Amino acid sequence: MFHILVVEDNANTRRLMEAVLTQHGYEPILACDGVEALEVLDRKHVDLIVLDIMMPRMDGYEFTRTLRESGCDLPILMVTAREKPADKHMGFQIGTDDYMVKPVDEEEMVLRIAALLRRSRIANEHKLSAGRTVLDYDQFSVNTPQGALVLPKKEFLLLFKLLSYPGKIFTRRQLMDELWDMDSDTDERTVDVHINRLRDHFRENPDFEIVTVRGLGYKAVKKD
Repeated sequence: MFHILVVEDNANTRRLMEAVLTQHGYEPILACDGVEALEVLDRKHVDLIVLDIMMPRMDGYEFTRTLRESGCDLPILMVTAREKPADKHMGFQIGTDDYMVKPVDEEEMVLRIAALLRRSRIANEHKLSAGRTVLDYDQFSVNTPQGALVLPKKEFLLLFKLLSYPGKIFTRRQLMDELWDMDSDTDERTVDVHINRLRDHFRENPDFEIVTVRGLGYKAVKKD
């Protein structure tokens, strides 16, 4: 059973998340702010953190920064009422793995938690498989039925991201926020360029394809 640490100062929200997580087979552990959450991490095993931002004593940003600076790579899902792009950018810059705006859709939250746990396991193993295609995170290489290929770092990370969440649509902005330096001069067209290069590399791949979702972004689809 996965242990999910819920860090939230609102008692009603904590209880709701506890009920939802329990219903879906997770073991919730509750904390009311970042200080208490750090104490919990010293005592208990945790697989993933669901984290509010605005909290007393230690907010979500400071908590995340503290974990990442200490070398802790636990998956973090920020769930917050702060919805401005700058708030999201700050969250990703300091090391969150995903971000949802309140009020959250409970089913979507559970799906995101499952995806983050899956991605964490994949990252720990440093390999990701799609059919007979295997991505090796340490080498930035992709082994396919047609042969092996070493990709440039950004292309590999983009493909790894898409295949970590098969069927999930990512907007260009989401991909930019996570894979490119937000202070750089690159724009969202850079994503299109890298997607086109990946399509050229894997046009004949029997295991997956990268699909454009008109007006939204891109997703990876595994073939039967």
